[in-house]
Amino acid sequence: MVLAACGQAIGSTAFPSPPARTTSASQETPAIPSVSVPTPGSLAPLVESVKGAVVNVEVQAREPVAARGQLRLPPGWAEQFGLPELPQGNARGPVQQGLGSGFIIDAKGLVLTNNHVVENAERVRVKLDDGRAFDARVLGRDPLTDVAVLQLEDAPGELPFVKLGDSDAMRVGDFVLAIGNPFGLASSVSSGIVSARARDIHAGPYDEFLQTDAAINPGNSGGPLFNLKGEVIGMNTAIVREATGIGFAVPSNLIHTLLPRLEKEGAVRRGWLGLAAQDLTPDLARALGLNVEKGAVIADLNPGGPGARAGLQDNDVITQVDDTPIVSAGNLTRAVGLMRPDTQVDVHVLREGKPRELKVTLGTRPAQRGEPAVPTREEDSAPAKGRLGMRLADDPEGQGVRVVQVEPGSPADRAELPPGTLLIQVGEQKVASAREAAEALRSAKPGSMLLLRIQPPGSDVPLLRALPVPS
Repeated sequence: MVLAACGQAIGSTAFPSPPARTTSASQETPAIPSVSVPTPGSLAPLVESVKGAVVNVEVQAREPVAARGQLRLPPGWAEQFGLPELPQGNARGPVQQGLGSGFIIDAKGLVLTNNHVVENAERVRVKLDDGRAFDARVLGRDPLTDVAVLQLEDAPGELPFVKLGDSDAMRVGDFVLAIGNPFGLASSVSSGIVSARARDIHAGPYDEFLQTDAAINPGNSGGPLFNLKGEVIGMNTAIVREATGIGFAVPSNLIHTLLPRLEKEGAVRRGWLGLAAQDLTPDLARALGLNVEKGAVIADLNPGGPGARAGLQDNDVITQVDDTPIVSAGNLTRAVGLMRPDTQVDVHVLREGKPRELKVTLGTRPAQRGEPAVPTREEDSAPAKGRLGMRLADDPEGQGVRVVQVEPGSPADRAELPPGTLLIQVGEQKVASAREAAEALRSAKPGSMLLLRIQPPGSDVPLLRALPVPS
């Protein structure tokens, strides 16, 4: 990067010196008292109070490459479950260096940054404004909102930190301050305003960004966006490369909701209704004989999904989930996605013009394209993965439960259960979800041979498999 001088600075115009005056000892020029004039509207006190908690995140990462002899997913399954469809060969690709930003949110070294900053990281090094540096481990990350949580290793318990503020309280036109590491220029500060709220930039199903005209550049990713109280109201995440003054930040209230799950569970398990919805338009409302203008129309239901089991039907218009009004399909996705699986919710619908209320127990949202497979719950997947060497997930099309990962040499591998296998029955129990399957597998007697009914990937013919259960 080439830097150039900016030319003449404001206020540097030279004026001719006044003529010299002669004085006598009895006629001295009186001294002008020194006056400290405060700088009006300066952000310097705010910057000084928060910049110590803003960090540089340095990453060494490798793109994952399938190890030699590793089991591979059948065609189409990698994309469907969000798992990498990788070539055979070396276990790891070349090392890549990356830079980003982040901020400390507690004195013991808990750091927030973007998922895309630390994805595939082999080593993460965090540098503070005061020159100290610490290795960090990734506690959790969520690709769908681009949020990740780090923990500094061997950090003292008295680090500077900042607090998350209330992003919902921000108004269009409120002043904001961004601090980060653009192009490796540490602790760079820019300011601007909130340009818009709840922006959907089509980056994912949970888009609800704050838009700002504060200067954000490559390297600012993961850095904080402050209000004038010094609270973080957003995490700088994305820019429009062809434009100037258009940047986007993940709202702090969304981060606050996800933080406990990322810190403790390492991932975000999201609620799922098991349906496809679209916005209610005036034309659709007229065709359905409705007098409402906003809502989410059920276009398709997953057979056996949570919504179908609770009695939801095609063409139902969802207008409210618990206390949250539903005005669009995207609004429905975000509202349900912030809820935990297994939560029972009241879903208000209009069916043939008449209001109805149904109680639905949410399932776990299956992995979508571009994200890793999400198990129904950690305790469900652990026995299957650790003891039997496989990981399960609900089928994205609602067909039941799929085997999505298999460890080479494991009991699942020996039982010929390749990734993509549809699991129909475990012992004498038919299973319709990853949760049911994991419970059935967990209850299997150690040392026994468990009979499974499966449907291999790419086949419509059910087969039997014998799964050895370790002692």
